[in-house]
Amino acid sequence: MKKNLMAKTISVFAAAVLTMGALAGCGKVADEVHAAEITDTVIIDEDVAKADTIPTESFFTKGVYVNYAEGAVTRDYFYVFYNEIAGYTEDGNNGMGVPFCCEQEAGKVVFTFGGEGEEPQVFTVESVEYGVMKGHFDDGITLYFEPVFDADHENFDAVAFVDQHGRVDYQQYDDPNGWSVTYNAAYINVMQQDDEVFFVYSGDGAGTNVIEAYYEPVFGAKDVVDATAKSWGGENTIQTESTFPGTDNVTGYWAILPSGDEGSGLYETIIARDYKNGCLVFETTGHNTDDDELDMQVSDNLAMIIDSITFC
Repeated sequence: MKKNLMAKTISVFAAAVLTMGALAGCGKVADEVHAAEITDTVIIDEDVAKADTIPTESFFTKGVYVNYAEGAVTRDYFYVFYNEIAGYTEDGNNGMGVPFCCEQEAGKVVFTFGGEGEEPQVFTVESVEYGVMKGHFDDGITLYFEPVFDADHENFDAVAFVDQHGRVDYQQYDDPNGWSVTYNAAYINVMQQDDEVFFVYSGDGAGTNVIEAYYEPVFGAKDVVDATAKSWGGENTIQTESTFPGTDNVTGYWAILPSGDEGSGLYETIIARDYKNGCLVFETTGHNTDDDELDMQVSDNLAMIIDSITFC
């Protein structure tokens, strides 16, 4: 999966040799390759590696893609594309990587990693959904290529990017009551107490940010949500009904108490559905700050838990 053959940090001379070798192997690149003086990145002119014919419908375009296997709990390996036919790989843990060129054809992408004379490797595209490509190389392992829209392909540093954005460590929690969720262990701590489970946000933020999940054996979902909304006593409380996450036709009941303009930034939500002889409940307690980036990071990590609910 990881075409990790050499350190990306190389001398000027080595950078020029490796890059020309990798790109010349494609047989479709310009004659000149310019290597800049660098310490931790290989730079190629925008006009270099222009193909005689560019695919009319390319799976990969100029930019950065994170590559991971199906079920992977980490996402820290990247493909950086200068354009549709050339780029390099880079590991977010150690900066290792290798240059590549590729030819994009109907339903597949033919990669050549490392330079002329290397055996081409074919990535067969199975599907593309919301820009995320699913497919496999010849070993048959299911892989995904996901665009990283906030990454600068011209100055990309995988190690710095991973450190800045936080390492992604997706794990799954399986509850004895027959439901599961996915969470980012880099930011979420899971704690259990009796019949309740708490998903506690551990990153920077204001106050407590936690989801409490539990099975209520006596009352129905609507009754629990109505009673909780009433206990908040807020005039701004919003109650709605919609399809419960992880289901196609099960009604879910929501109550939301938004954060006010003043005070601690506290907000609360509850979502529940009828389940077995009672109901399944997820209650969120959060605190907003004046920092939009921090608040978004908290929100994304908590929302992922709710959005990923699945049932046996």
